[in-house]
Amino acid sequence: MTLLVDIRHRLGSFELEAGFESSGRLTALFGTSGSGKTSLVNLIAGLIRPMQGRILVDGRVLVDTAKRIFVPMHRRRIGYVFQDARLFPHMTVSQNLRYGRFFTPAGERYAELDAVVDLLGIGHLLDRRPSLLSGGEKQRVAIGRALIASPKLILMDEPLASLDDARKAEIMPYIERLRDEARIPIVYVSHSVAEVARLATDIVMLAGGKVSASGPAQDILRRLDLLPAEERHQGGSLLEMIVAEHDTAFGMSVLRSPAGEIRIFGHDALVGSRVRVRIRANDVMVATQPPEGLSALNVLSGKVSQVREGPGMLSDVTIDCGGQPVIARITSRSARMLDLKPGQSAFAVIKTVSFDPDSTTRGITI
Repeated sequence: MTLLVDIRHRLGSFELEAGFESSGRLTALFGTSGSGKTSLVNLIAGLIRPMQGRILVDGRVLVDTAKRIFVPMHRRRIGYVFQDARLFPHMTVSQNLRYGRFFTPAGERYAELDAVVDLLGIGHLLDRRPSLLSGGEKQRVAIGRALIASPKLILMDEPLASLDDARKAEIMPYIERLRDEARIPIVYVSHSVAEVARLATDIVMLAGGKVSASGPAQDILRRLDLLPAEERHQGGSLLEMIVAEHDTAFGMSVLRSPAGEIRIFGHDALVGSRVRVRIRANDVMVATQPPEGLSALNVLSGKVSQVREGPGMLSDVTIDCGGQPVIARITSRSARMLDLKPGQSAFAVIKTVSFDPDSTTRGITI
């Protein structure tokens, strides 16, 4: 599925001018508050009619102002999950789920209730009313209601923003399953690097109503200069790795990829499973000689491919490790002291304790 957006719209004094194309399974619209994320997703949904431009989903024209085409929301076959679940309080979970089917012609329905219930783990909730659900349970039901409508595209507008950390941890795996197993493209609005790094296959960066960059998640997140200042410490590298073994004696898991081998605290994935690892640039040290006598267990070897001046007196160093880039943010003094240059051999050193639960998640299923 390809989503093509090329629109211009004014909301009061705010002007949105966004153009991008994505074939990603989960495309994240990322940016600070006020950057235009929700306005853009509402334009895709059909809640707002743009002043100028086009929106196409898998070649189907939803909007083309030049040709005076505007498909109304109820005919777009788009599921929308809002920040608050917006369930009908007088209906049970089962009734809320089935409500979504009413707007889809019988011949175009592909989502089966039992399969959706199993995917989201909500079978035990079917007879309850929304007032008896936790925040995470409500959001899972809201996702299920959108999915039952057999949509061509699902929009999620900061679905975790109103949840505490425990509820976020509860619902994240279900969004991953939706991304990997339902095979329905998702556009996901967020201002959290941690969320985007865990979930996104592709990212569209928004700033001041304009697209500042777009592309695969691993390419965008290593551009620390693109991230909001308050989120730059969360940026870095994304590596797709395989669980090679579990070191039960020390409660660790060994992960391997062309970049090398790293150890993290025990992961529950089976040996042979794919996992995605986020390595924050602030957690990486750089050495120009094979390090010895260190407590850090993870040392990846490669060559410097880029040294970029960062904000203040910082430098962003990219080390190509077997074709996978690892980013280190170090002081400019350190970069000068090491005399780092492209083509130079270097080692990325990462402490095992740098990997928190959000840093290592299930890999993207191909």
